[in-house]
Amino acid sequence: MELTLLLLRLVFFGIFALAGIAKFLDLKGSVKAFKEFGIPEPLAKPSSIALSVFEILIAFLFLSVETAWYGAIAAASLLLLFIGQMIYQRAKGNAPDCHCFGQLHSAPVGRISIARNIVFGALAVYLVSRGPTGQGMSLADPGLDVMQLAFGIVFVGFLIAVIFYLKKISEQQTQIMRRIELMELVARDGGSVERENAGHPQEGLPIGAVMPDFELPDLDGGTISLADVKAARKPVLFFFVSPTCNPCKALVPEFEQWQIDLAGKVELVFVSNGRPDDNREKFGGESSKQILIQKNRELADQVKAKWTPTALLMDAGGRLASHAAAGDTAIRSLVEQIKAEDFSREFAFFANLDGHTHANKIGEPVPEFTLLDIKGNEINADSFKNKPTLVTFWSQGCPYCLEMMEELREWDKVKGQDQPNLLVFSDGDKDAHEKFDLQSPIVLDKDHETSSGFGMFGTPSAVLVNEDGKIVSETAVGAPDIWALVGKRK
Repeated sequence: MELTLLLLRLVFFGIFALAGIAKFLDLKGSVKAFKEFGIPEPLAKPSSIALSVFEILIAFLFLSVETAWYGAIAAASLLLLFIGQMIYQRAKGNAPDCHCFGQLHSAPVGRISIARNIVFGALAVYLVSRGPTGQGMSLADPGLDVMQLAFGIVFVGFLIAVIFYLKKISEQQTQIMRRIELMELVARDGGSVERENAGHPQEGLPIGAVMPDFELPDLDGGTISLADVKAARKPVLFFFVSPTCNPCKALVPEFEQWQIDLAGKVELVFVSNGRPDDNREKFGGESSKQILIQKNRELADQVKAKWTPTALLMDAGGRLASHAAAGDTAIRSLVEQIKAEDFSREFAFFANLDGHTHANKIGEPVPEFTLLDIKGNEINADSFKNKPTLVTFWSQGCPYCLEMMEELREWDKVKGQDQPNLLVFSDGDKDAHEKFDLQSPIVLDKDHETSSGFGMFGTPSAVLVNEDGKIVSETAVGAPDIWALVGKRK
C-alpha cells in the first residue's frame, strides 16, 4: 500500500510537471485558451504564466512525503476549478480548447476531458483524505525496494500507454459508426432524392450567415417569400423534408407535437419537393403547417441541407442561428435545445460541436488592439462602432486567398451603404499588399497575434462584427462561407 501511494504521487508529479512545462513552452496557445475561457485579454498572459508555475510547484510538492498532502490539496482544488469551468462552458454551448498539455495534447472541452479531470480529482481527494502522515513511502526511505519501484513505474507507464491506445481505437470506432449512420440514412431514404456530392450531413453554412432569399409555392399554389416568413419577427425553424423520405415520415407525429410545443415562440416552415398532394398526404396531419415546395432542391442546396430530414434555425433577423441538424436524432436534440432556450437573450445560437471545429466567439466584443493599416491609418477596437464589418483573415502565401482576391476587390468597390465595411488582416510584405488595390484597410498582423483574438481559423476565413463591436458569426472558412456572411451567393 505504501508503495502504491508513492506511485500515485509520482503519477501526479508527472501529470502536473508535464502540464505546467508544456503550457509554458506554448505560451501563445495558453494565452489563447485563457481568452476562450473568458479571461480578459490583459490578464490572459499573466494568468497563463501563473498557472504554469503553479502546476510545476504542485508537481514538486508530490515528490516529498512531507509536502505531498499540501500538493494533493492544491491539485484537488485546481482540478475542481477546471471541472467547474469546463461544465460551465459546455452548458453555455461553448467548446474552448482546454490546452491541458500544451501542444502535446490540446482538444476542445468535451465529455472526455471532463471525465479525465474528475478521475484525477477523485484520486487527489483520496490523497487529501489520508492526511499529512498517510502519503506513502518517501523516496529516501531506506526500506524502499528500487526494483519494486522501477517495476511499478513501468507498469503505470504501460497502463497509460494502453489507455491512450484504447482511446485511439475508440476514436476510430466513432468515425466508423458515423459512416455507418450516414449509410443507414441514405439507405432509409427514398430513391428519388439525389445524393450526388452530398458530403457529411453536418456540413453547412456558418452560424451568422444570411438566410438566402427565396420565393416558393405553398400547397395551395400561393407564393411565400423570405420576407413573408420574417414578417412574424420570430425565429423560424426550417425542416427540409421529402415525400419519398422514410425517416421524415417517422417524424410526422413529432412534427405535430412540436407545432404545439413551440407555438408563439418559434415558427415552423417545412421545405419539401414533389407534388403538393403527396406532401399534403404525408405531412398534413391534424395541425396546419406551412409547407413550401421546391422545384428541385434550390433552397436546400443554398443552405447546404444535403440530406432529408434536416432542420435549420433562422433568427428573427434573418441570419442562421444553428448548424444544420441532419437526421432524426440530431433534429430531436436541436428541438429540445430550442425549447429550453430564452430567445429574449442576445445571441441565442445552437452549435453542433461534434461536427464543427471552427472557432466560435459569437457575442464576444472584438479584442482591444491598435495597429496601423498599410496606408498608415490607425485601426483599433473603436473602428468597428456604428456599422457592421466583415473581418477577413488573409495570407500572402495562401493560393485560395489569391483566388478570392479579384472577387473581393470587386465587391469592395461596388458594395452599397447597406453592406458591411471590410477589414483585412494579413501578413507578409507591405508592397505586395498595396498591389491588391483594395479601398478598404489592410492590416499586417505579424504571426496573426491580433487575428487569433477574433477567432481566425486558417486563411481565408472571416467573421462578421456588428455595429456595437461584437462578433455575431462563427468563423467562416473558404470563399463560399465568407460570402454567405454578407448574403452574397457564389
